[in-house]
Amino acid sequence: MNILIVGAGGREHALAWKISQSPRLGKLFIAPGNGGTALLGTNVALQDNDIDGIVAFARDNEIGLVVAGPELPLVLGLKEALDSVRIPCFGPCAFDAQLEGSKAFAKNMMRETGVPTADFRVFDSHEPALAYVRSHSLPMVIKADGLAAGKGVVIAQTLSEAEE
Repeated sequence: MNILIVGAGGREHALAWKISQSPRLGKLFIAPGNGGTALLGTNVALQDNDIDGIVAFARDNEIGLVVAGPELPLVLGLKEALDSVRIPCFGPCAFDAQLEGSKAFAKNMMRETGVPTADFRVFDSHEPALAYVRSHSLPMVIKADGLAAGKGVVIAQTLSEAEE
């Protein structure tokens, strides 16, 4: 079976390392891959946000399974696009991928389904967010909504940090 791994990081290198050991593997492709993955399979010049390009490559290269490493292609609907051409994809649909891709979506889902979570507020404009910050005690956790590569959280110890 030919397999395509989507992504370029250490996670994708680990996936390529393990998948390359399978006796059932035909060809292993990684898009776009990295220096380490090039030693285990064939890197392909496709970015993880190029959903149409990934689907076309998978179809043209008789890919039997696509494994998505990063969240971005899943949030953009990679699984649905591959499902439409009957190519299996290991990863959640775009709706479910929002649990990782959107802090606001995840927190609202937890609240709606009764999953215990810290209190939160979601703001889409600056002034109401500042008013909230100024009226609550510190430290305060502030999270950016959307994919932030693990860097979307600030633990503000001071009012000036929170305002910034």
